[in-house]
Amino acid sequence: MKLASFRRRDEGAAAEHAALIDPAAGRLWPVGPMIGNEADDMLSLIRRFDTLRPALTPSGTGLSVGEVELLAPIPRPARNIFCVGKNYREHVKERPETGFDASGRPGGDALPEAPIIFTKAPSCVIADGRPIELPNGLSRQIDYEAELAVVIGRSGRAIAPARAFDHVWGYTIVNDVTARDLQLRHKQWFLAKSIDGFCPMGPWLVSADEVDAANLSIRCWVNDELRQDANTGELIFDIPTLIATISAGITLQPGDVIATGTPSGVGAGFKPPRFLAAGDRVSIAIEGIGRLSNPVT
Repeated sequence: MKLASFRRRDEGAAAEHAALIDPAAGRLWPVGPMIGNEADDMLSLIRRFDTLRPALTPSGTGLSVGEVELLAPIPRPARNIFCVGKNYREHVKERPETGFDASGRPGGDALPEAPIIFTKAPSCVIADGRPIELPNGLSRQIDYEAELAVVIGRSGRAIAPARAFDHVWGYTIVNDVTARDLQLRHKQWFLAKSIDGFCPMGPWLVSADEVDAANLSIRCWVNDELRQDANTGELIFDIPTLIATISAGITLQPGDVIATGTPSGVGAGFKPPRFLAAGDRVSIAIEGIGRLSNPVT
């Protein structure tokens, strides 16, 4: 199952609705009429999904994707996005100074002994196709990071790794855009990664039964140049470990998003670095999910 968030073109900016989507056919079916026109935004749907799932059956021709505005699948997450640093071996090695150790000093190329968890503010989420705006005067070193994102479907605390996938609704794509100079200046990641527009997400959600999250190709292009090319099987800490680590003391909730980390090939890893510039386009493709593409302005 694939779910998208959208608004009709005659609706205000606050409107959002969830829909079943068939990307190949270019059509979607709003879930509102299927569930009796109850709250039909994505977070409400995920929170009640087990109850509502039997009603989620498309009928008729639906709407053309071209008739609506597609939003990020979770346009405004209820909580910060959980992110994972240094979770691909080659990424750890490519530019040690872009990471930090426990003391806040620039990191080195040692593999982490436990998952490094930080967060991005919900306000930085934007949709597929929306521009990544360069924060003129704030940073000159804007970087991209292609990531598989996990969407939680069932709440839980102290989740055992063996039960972790029972709590996963599905997956989407995230671009963990980062201001590298702010990351170095402030000796932490939050400010550098939470600038407005610094979390392109989408283009839709794909349910967990449709993909093998442990074996997905993940690629990123800047313009037409392939920069990142890896597989989620290369994660240092796999999805069950990440869920167990975060939920050990924090109750995960339906709609929570976990970005699992980026592979090597980021702009900061080149010598000299190759940061984003106005006119660039960053495109990320993850097998079985789709393609997330955003211009830089």
